[in-house]
Order: sequence, then structure tokens, then C-alpha cells
Amino acid sequence: MEIKLHNIHKRFGSNEVLCGVDFQLQAGEIHALMGENGAGKSTLMNVLTGVHQADQGQILIDGVPTNYSSAQAAENNGITFIHQELNIWPNLSILDNLFVGKEPCNCLGFLQQSKMRQLALAKCSEIGIELPLDKLAGECSVGQQQMAEIVKALMTNAQVIIMDEPTAALTERESAKLFMVMRELKSRKVAVVYISHRMEEIFANCDRVTVMRDGVTVSTRLIGETNFNLLVREMVGRELNDRFPLRSAKLGSEVLRLDKLSQAGKFEDISFKVHQGEILGIAGLMGAGRSEIMRTISGLEPASSGQIYLHNQALKIKTPLQAIQNGIGFITENRRDEGLVLDFSISDNISLASTAHLSKYGIINSQRESEFVADLAQRLAVKMSSAQLAVKQLSGGNQQKVVIAKWVGIKPQLLIMDEPTRGVDVGAKREIYQLMNDLTSQGVAIIMVSSELPEVLGMSDRVVVIHEGKVAGELDRANANQEKIMALATGGE
Repeated sequence: MEIKLHNIHKRFGSNEVLCGVDFQLQAGEIHALMGENGAGKSTLMNVLTGVHQADQGQILIDGVPTNYSSAQAAENNGITFIHQELNIWPNLSILDNLFVGKEPCNCLGFLQQSKMRQLALAKCSEIGIELPLDKLAGECSVGQQQMAEIVKALMTNAQVIIMDEPTAALTERESAKLFMVMRELKSRKVAVVYISHRMEEIFANCDRVTVMRDGVTVSTRLIGETNFNLLVREMVGRELNDRFPLRSAKLGSEVLRLDKLSQAGKFEDISFKVHQGEILGIAGLMGAGRSEIMRTISGLEPASSGQIYLHNQALKIKTPLQAIQNGIGFITENRRDEGLVLDFSISDNISLASTAHLSKYGIINSQRESEFVADLAQRLAVKMSSAQLAVKQLSGGNQQKVVIAKWVGIKPQLLIMDEPTRGVDVGAKREIYQLMNDLTSQGVAIIMVSSELPEVLGMSDRVVVIHEGKVAGELDRANANQEKIMALATGGE
């Protein structure tokens, strides 16, 4: 299947999101679609798959003008969109998820379970993967859920699969498996549109790359005809001289100390400290217990033993409110479910953790709140037409900026950032890194959990590596490198 989108326009109210975009996809290619958050990438794919109707422009499928009325119509014709937020029913088995809405039944209307299993196993075998078909989807890893979405797409004989940030929540092993599957799909002439901000993945796995900026197409090139700096310049419209800003940390007094902190079955005897003005990187494989440690510090999960010290004072944090009252902010890795109230406005989300400071006698001072929100939105460069817009209408990267703005607003002494740049474009990442530098220059202590080793190395003053719920080692900035971190993360020395 070959696809051509020509001069595509799409407006939402007064906001023109697509301003004449061109995009071409050939059969059997892996085509990267890149751009800053809000550039229009997902909107373009939603127009292709019938979620939105273009205001102007033409879609050609194998040379035939085509407009799908819905995502279901696109899927029925071989085009499937696997969104960043997976469409999984957690209380159903993987097998049932594969056939939702397409269950094979006999003449009496009964499910043909054996046929479902046979079809699922055959499709898994085709692309060389195994899935726990009888396990509840909610109990499976994100990688297994992602593979289930791909198998579900192939059940419809998909000829085009669109993947939006597919590796954002995957382990390195799961990501490697995904890339293997993508290459197998390519060999079967299935085309993949790969939306991602991870440069290393783009250069290692894609054939061509199209860059969008501010709702227009900037370029389409063979992957061998471009490079990191050129892609960045095309995405952000300017040079980014350094991927990471220079750090000159001036450490102050101890802010946080953990002494043999444990949570039964998740982590054990965790001890480390972080100082004023310091960025402490927390590395390790997914599932090692990194996030669980952070959730315990922030009062979301209880410790079974051990002690937390804040400014050398023993502290019992049993709720997130207690953490906030003690100057601890927590940017969760799961922004949609835990970091945002999607139906609330951008303004409400930013001010949510600071209502005590913005109100008197329980009544919020609206002018004070507006000034507070405007200042933080400007500092974080949140792209929005109005602060009263529902936060769910923002791109994923701008939603992440809103989450960060909310916690910066409490003026924390300690800011915990769990995967702070997940799903964020390279320009916005640079802005977040600069904000981290600004905060630490003001004496804020930062703990940053990240699965991106270049980010850990580029921003951390020290790195603590977690392996299977225990501290595997600690490295200072001068001695840390990817090989040492991975050795510790996998149980080596």
C-alpha cells in the first residue's frame, strides 16, 4: 500500500494545527515522523485514519482519492494506529483483547475459543513472538501489551501500522524485540510510520524521516542523508548547540537521606543522600524498583522499614499532602493517570498543588491564580491558546510541561522527576534541562529517574544504580559512563 497526503489543512476553532502538510509512505518502509510537541504529527495521522476530517487537501491510497469516515473504516482497509496510550482492556485476557469486537462465533452465537487461540498463535508465530494469551492484560508488562496491539493490528491484515512513541515505556529488551518485529513486518511489505523523539532509535531502525514544524512539512530525507544536528535544526527552527546545558553544581547542605528504606517485595535497604543544588540520577532497568522508591518518598506507597530524613530530621511521610507540606514535589512517570486531571483546565492543573497559597479562608484569589499560572506557563513554554483549555487537548509534551509547572509552583526543596522527558521533543527536553539547572542554582535538590542513559549522564552530578530492588552501586559524574551503569544495572560490578 502506498499513501500520499497532499496539502492537508486542519483547524480546531481558531487554532490551525495543519497548514498544508505533505507526506508520502511507501510499502514496506519504516518511515520516521518527527517534530516538536504540537507540530501536528498525531493530528496528521488522525486525519489519515479518519479520526478527524481534513478541512482541505487530498489523501491518495494507491493512487485513489480516499477519505475514511472513522478509525474503524481505516482499520478495515488495512491502516491501524497504535496510540501512545494503548487501547487495552486490563480486565480481559490478552487473547480476548486480540479479538475485541471481532470475536469468531459459531452458528449458535457461542465464542470459538479454540479458533481464537489457533489464530493468535499462528499470527504470533509469523512475527516470531510469544504472548501470555491467558494472562489478564493489566498484569502484563507494557512491552507485552504493545506486542498485543501489534498482533491485533496484524489480525486485521494491516498493511500500514502507525506507532506513536512505542518505546516510551519499554525496557531495552522489549524495545529490541519491537525493532525486530518491525523489521519482520518490513520484510512482509507492511509499512510502519514511526513517531518518536528518540534519535538513536530513528537512525538505527528507520529508512526515511519526515520532519514537521508548526503544522507544515519541513523535509523528507533518506535516513543516510541526514544527521542529528540537521534533524534538530529542522525540528526547532534553530541551532541547539549543546544537547545538555553545562552544569556547574555548587552543593549545599544535605536535603534528603534514606537509611535502609524498604518496602516488602519491591525494594530493600535503600540508602542514599542528595544535597542542595544537586541532581542525583537514578538508573536501572525497568522493574528494578526505581519508581517504587520515589513513590514511597512522596507518600504514595508505605515503607515497611527504614527511615527518611529531611534536613537531618526523621520524617514519616504517609500521604502526598504531607510530602507537599514538607516541600517535596513528585513528577510521576504516568502523567495521564496520576499527573493530570484531563478534563480540568490547564490553569486548574497547574495550580492544583498550590491552592493553599492561592486562597484565603478557602476561597481562591482568581487574579492571583491567573498571574501564578501565566508565570509558570511562560517559564515552561507551554504551547496553548488559552489557560482555560482542557489539558487533554494539549500534545503529550505540553501536558508534561504542565505537570512540571504544577510541581515547580510549590517551590520545592526536593523535586523528584520520574522520566521527566518521556514523550518530549528534543527542543522541549533542552528547556526542561535548563529549568533543572535553574532550580538547582536556587538550591533545589533534584532526584531524576530516567531510562535514557545519555540523559542520566548528561544531567546527573552523581548516579545511583538500582538492581532488583537494591542499590547496586554509586558513580560520580567524572567516572560514570554507559558501560558502568549497564554493568551495575544487570547485576555486574
